[in-house]
Amino acid sequence: MTCLPERRVQMRVAFIVGSLFATVMHLTEAQANPAAYAANTAADNAAAANIAAGPAADTGSNSVVDFFKKSGIRVGGWINGGATFNPSHIDGFNGPVTFGDQANRFQLNQFNIFLERAVVAQGSKWDFGGRFDVLFGTDAIFTQAYGVPAFDVNSGQPLARSNWDLDLCCASTRYYGIAIPQAYAEVYVPVGNGLNVKVGHFYTPIGYESVPAPNNFFYSHAYTMQYGEPFTHTGALGNYYINKNWMLMGGTTTGSATGGWDGGFDKQLGNWGGLAGITWTSDDLGSSANISGTYAQTSTRSNEPWGMYSIVLKHRITPNTNFVLQHDHGYAGGVLVNGVVQNAEWYGINTHTYYDITPDLSIGVRAEWFRDRDGFRVFSPGRVSAATNNQGLSYALGSGRFGNATSAPADYYAVTLGMNWKAARTLKMDWKAMKQFNVRPNVRYDAADGLHGVDYRPFGGHKDQVVLSLDFMLPF
Repeated sequence: MTCLPERRVQMRVAFIVGSLFATVMHLTEAQANPAAYAANTAADNAAAANIAAGPAADTGSNSVVDFFKKSGIRVGGWINGGATFNPSHIDGFNGPVTFGDQANRFQLNQFNIFLERAVVAQGSKWDFGGRFDVLFGTDAIFTQAYGVPAFDVNSGQPLARSNWDLDLCCASTRYYGIAIPQAYAEVYVPVGNGLNVKVGHFYTPIGYESVPAPNNFFYSHAYTMQYGEPFTHTGALGNYYINKNWMLMGGTTTGSATGGWDGGFDKQLGNWGGLAGITWTSDDLGSSANISGTYAQTSTRSNEPWGMYSIVLKHRITPNTNFVLQHDHGYAGGVLVNGVVQNAEWYGINTHTYYDITPDLSIGVRAEWFRDRDGFRVFSPGRVSAATNNQGLSYALGSGRFGNATSAPADYYAVTLGMNWKAARTLKMDWKAMKQFNVRPNVRYDAADGLHGVDYRPFGGHKDQVVLSLDFMLPF
């Protein structure tokens, strides 16, 4: 594979993002302020044609606005990018840390556009909707439907990976790609207190952190989320509220050779699994508890089990202070680890504490311990492992280079300090599109302790590292 020079890649990325961003901003303006959009569009058309704006121009502009208003369809998205500084690294990566995994450089992580019609989840009438997301950026490799890995986890046999969204673009680059993390239809069924059902490809409801950047306080992710949980599923998922305090969740998964995780539409469709959960929320919405998990056979070639559960507790300590406690535990039976077939387990605990100093400025701290008991889940660098094909070559390293990601039984420790600053609000910028502009400086410390006397150094030859990061996020 031939990789383009980095400068040319950056220019292409800037052009693509700029063009798409301008298009989507026009659509979001139409939804947010139809009258102004119609007036501006008519004026632009008149200037371009050097004629006065007439009824035809108004009709054309209003037809776009009317279509979105009447259909209930929303177009939106976000853009997220950042840079890290890691004085420890000589290989260009931040070890097993993702998604901001590239040391000492800027990366456009997520340029996500979605088309959505949300269902009206109440009342006595059926309602239909759905959502379709396209994600461009360096996070694509972690978000694609890679539930069929390059090598069978039980036998080590080379596999043809799922190609649902693996090869949509950017084969000549080492870092950028496109993922389709969500493509589902949704229906509200007016039975009992109301049942919502999704069918298709969707983000996992399991755990606390998630892939979409606007849903997370920190730029980097906990090991629990990165390596202990699925990111997406293919199948069906239902939610039902028993009452105002209790909600049940359940569904089926398919398209995966890793126990129902990150499946697609084109392989392993005979391997069905399940996911389920229950959530309790207090009357004042200040506290909640959730337990959820997945279970399936590993693949159609093996009846070995693959499952996990996650417990998430949330509590609002004061009006400005929130606390989260999470515990995950995963299990995979009969997997091949360093040439030996064995059972693998991974588990950990993490906490999050957030404090709102002002409506536009918040600080947070996250602390975590995560054990990869058998060296089966955590790889360093994470991108090199994710981008390795069934010949052992990793395009994250460039053309024709074998993947050099390492793993070992180890305990991982991490502490992250961060801030969220709504800069546009503080600076009183008038452009409405910038109101949610968020700047997130982070400081993260990681350390690894090899089990069974193993001297494991996954951070560029070191046992620990400090990473400074600064990223921005703009929902639209």
